[in-house]
Amino acid sequence: MPWNWEQPGWPDFTWDAAALTAREARFLRETGIQIGSIRHFDEHIRTGIIVDMMTGEALDTSAIEGEVLNRDSVQSSLLRNFGLATDNRRVPPAERGIAEMMTDLYLGFGKPLSHTVMHAWHRMLMQGRIDLHGIGGYRTGGDPMQVVSGYVHQPKIHFEAPPARAVPGEMDRFIAWFASTAPDGSNPLPALTRAGLAHLHFVSIHPYEDGNGRIARALAVKALAQAAGQPSLLSLSHVIHGDRRSYYDALEANNKHVAVTDWLVYFADTILEAQGHTQHLIDFLISKTKLYDRVRDMLNDRQARVVERMFREGPGGFEGGLSAANYISITRAPRATATRDLQDLVEKGVLTVTGVLKSTRYHLNIGDGDEDLRHP
Repeated sequence: MPWNWEQPGWPDFTWDAAALTAREARFLRETGIQIGSIRHFDEHIRTGIIVDMMTGEALDTSAIEGEVLNRDSVQSSLLRNFGLATDNRRVPPAERGIAEMMTDLYLGFGKPLSHTVMHAWHRMLMQGRIDLHGIGGYRTGGDPMQVVSGYVHQPKIHFEAPPARAVPGEMDRFIAWFASTAPDGSNPLPALTRAGLAHLHFVSIHPYEDGNGRIARALAVKALAQAAGQPSLLSLSHVIHGDRRSYYDALEANNKHVAVTDWLVYFADTILEAQGHTQHLIDFLISKTKLYDRVRDMLNDRQARVVERMFREGPGGFEGGLSAANYISITRAPRATATRDLQDLVEKGVLTVTGVLKSTRYHLNIGDGDEDLRHP
């Protein structure tokens, strides 16, 4: 069967708009709730939340492609990009590059899309790579661009993109479509529909030698931010990374035709799930800031290290809770010292405790974010 870009209707995708109506309304409603949840917090707290969330998304969008990055290096680079204090560590090229792209995406969400913007993103993402022929430019050459799996002698071809000679023209059309379907364009589309189409259209062209998935997800976030009229905080890559098989299956099921309702429904549901996770994470980060403000000068170095480690596990925390053995492993403290430290953290209200003896487990004592962090 021919690929979607070989179909007579390409690139005029078709879909059932009615299948998305309720989802579009829910997205707009929950976007308003999310905006309101952090709008009134002071700039320092708000920026801290933004950097924490962007760090997670940078790690996850890279992990989807099999690239494992260092969290501390990504966060340090993002803090520097936002003009905040850092530990001045030396950040490797890959971590610096994804942080630069995420920052540009966040701060420049309203900028028109162009070849220049995407080439700049590509240069950021490919920092430190010496195995690519063209960084910051569309792919060239005569070899087909294929997505394959399986054995070298018997590969399974999941997709073959348009030949390199067709890419500049395809990308001209894509950029024109992105502009015309924007909220202020000549043919505006609803938020979820435009984001889903932008992702699928872009990866179908597969214009770069590498980095297409990361840029496609960035384009989807850019479309959503433009619909909201402000930068997007969305755990999209986190949700996709949690079920990569469904993501790749959905792409493969929709790369041979231009009727794409199934893809748009899948992607809309993924975005809505990401919205829910984002709100949960915002509440968690607000609670984290509240707790730190309360106990900042009450913890010894060991306790501070463990509390920070627990927060880095995210809202789910340590699976089953923190044990005394975990505490000793993190701090290398003697057991008696670990026991005293943990009891002290419980007495100070930093941790709660469940179980007894060997089943004793500790959990962060946090609730939903409240107005204690707001300006009076």
